Parts: sequence; C-alpha cells; structure tokens
Amino acid sequence: MKQRKLASLEVSALGLGCMGMSAFYGSTDEAESIATIERARELGSTVLDTAQLYGPLTNEELVGRAIAGHRDEYVIATKFARRMDQATPGEMSTIGPLDGSAEHVTSSIDGSLRRLGVDHIDLFYQHRVDPQVPIEETVGAMAELVRQGKVLHIGLSEAAPATIRRAHAVHPITAVQTEYSLWTRDPEAEVLPTCRELGIGFVSYSPLGRGFLSGRFRSPEELDEGDFRRYGPRFTGENLEANRRLAEKVQELAEDKGVTPAQLALAWVLAQGEEIVPIPGTKRRAYLEQNAEAVEIELSEEELARIDAELPQVAGARYDETGMAGVNI
Repeated sequence: MKQRKLASLEVSALGLGCMGMSAFYGSTDEAESIATIERARELGSTVLDTAQLYGPLTNEELVGRAIAGHRDEYVIATKFARRMDQATPGEMSTIGPLDGSAEHVTSSIDGSLRRLGVDHIDLFYQHRVDPQVPIEETVGAMAELVRQGKVLHIGLSEAAPATIRRAHAVHPITAVQTEYSLWTRDPEAEVLPTCRELGIGFVSYSPLGRGFLSGRFRSPEELDEGDFRRYGPRFTGENLEANRRLAEKVQELAEDKGVTPAQLALAWVLAQGEEIVPIPGTKRRAYLEQNAEAVEIELSEEELARIDAELPQVAGARYDETGMAGVNI
C-alpha cells in the first residue's frame, strides 16, 4: 500500500479503526475481527487505532491477540483520557472521569502496554482534552514517556487549534485525530490549517460518516439494539431524512465513477492532502478489502469540484450535547 507521513512517522495511507470490534457498534465477532486485523497486515494497511475506552479495555486486548508474532509489522496507536482504575472490562458504566494529570498519564501507559502485549506504543494520543488540567502538564508527561521509550510519538484527539499550538510548544505533536469526512468538514476551518502550519499529521476518524455514507444502512432501525448510532442526532427525525439525501448523492457520484460509495468517500478524504490518513473502522474482511482499494482511486479536479458543488449540507450535530462538550477543547 502507498505510504504517507504523519510528521516524521511513516504509515500506510489507510489505517484500520478497531473500535467497532469491541464497542459501540452492536454485535461483535472476535474471530472475524482478528482475521480482519491479520488481513490488514497482508494488504499493507498497518495502522491500527484502538483506545483504553473501547470496551472498555477489551479492544486493546483483542488487538494484542491479533498482532502477536507480528508486532513490528504494525503501527499501533492507542489513547488515554478517562480514569480506568475501577473499570471493569466490557462495562462502560465503570469508567471514571477525564484526567489529564501527569500522574494519570504515567500510570495509564503500563496498562495499555500490558493489554497490547508490546513494549512500546507507536502513537499515544490524549483521547479527549481535560479542560481542568493545563495541556502543558499533560503533554509534558507524555513527552517523558517518549524519553523512557514507552512511546515513540504523541498525538491529540479532538483538540482545538490553540490547544494544539500550546501542546506542540512543549513536545512535537505527530498527529491530531478528528472526525473528518464528506459530512464532517469542520476541521477545514482551523484545525487542518493549524496542523499544516506546524507540520503535524492529521488522522481522519469516521471517514465514512459512521458507515452511513457507505450505504450499508439507511435507518437506525437496521442497526443492533446496542449500537449508539441509533440515537445520534444525525440519525433521527428530520436530520435523518436530510442526511439520506446526502448519502444518495454520494451513491450517485460513486456510480458515475464506477466505485462503491465507501471508496468514493475515502478517495475524497485522501485527496484533501498528503498529510491526511483516514482510519475507517470495520470488523469484516470484505469491507476492509473494499476500503483498501480506495487508495488507488484518483479524483480529478473536475470530480472534486462536482462533489463540492452538488453534495447537500449535513444535518445535525456529530454527537449529543454531552458528546459535543468534549470536542474542540
């Protein structure tokens, strides 16, 4: 697979988001998930994105089992944010509050290393910025992990431009991870320009609009009972009707191009800059293989202009009110 660079970290142009293998998106199949991670390695899509929150804790363990014997062939990214001292694997209600303190940074890394079965993390993110702790303290502690060799590169997720600048002044930030897709273009205003100015890579999560742009479902009723998308602002009421029109336009554009809707959506993200690496999530090999083909799809200037001109605006916020309070801090 083609390679890209997140600052100084060379990675595959397309990564694999592992969250849905263990959390938030309904039913899971560990055997198929592990086979999907192994197939990603065969395809050269070697960036694996996980987090302590996913499960909680169980997704790191799953990834650890999947990479056993091939650790050096993957780029492992994980994230910390909330206290996990009392967390019970698989029970979200046992997760503690946000904690960006140096003490928590220091104490949380060893759990991730143990669950993943590795001696270092390639890219360690703060999953959500803690507004109660100066970012300088958090990143200073993350930098100490780099000096200790437990972490090679550090990143931030859903951070505001001013926070990114302050963090980068303490220690080089390798990547900022934020939702970015044909229906979430907010980062174009300030976050992406800030990353480009500072030489920071950008990791696009949910590049398929949480699967909606792929055409794999049209109504939340088609999703499992435990799938959090069933209650998301973009998947209910009038917002859902408006967003169906957006997804239908993506399908129309894809058919004209002779590709799948998911491939068109990924090709669009990839076309927005060489410093951008999408990490579409899937727990099935078939979808992984389809997604990987997007790396070879070229969109002309005319096609990109048509997408900009014809795609309807998305309706609704990315998360509910509580979720939105935790982003762009």
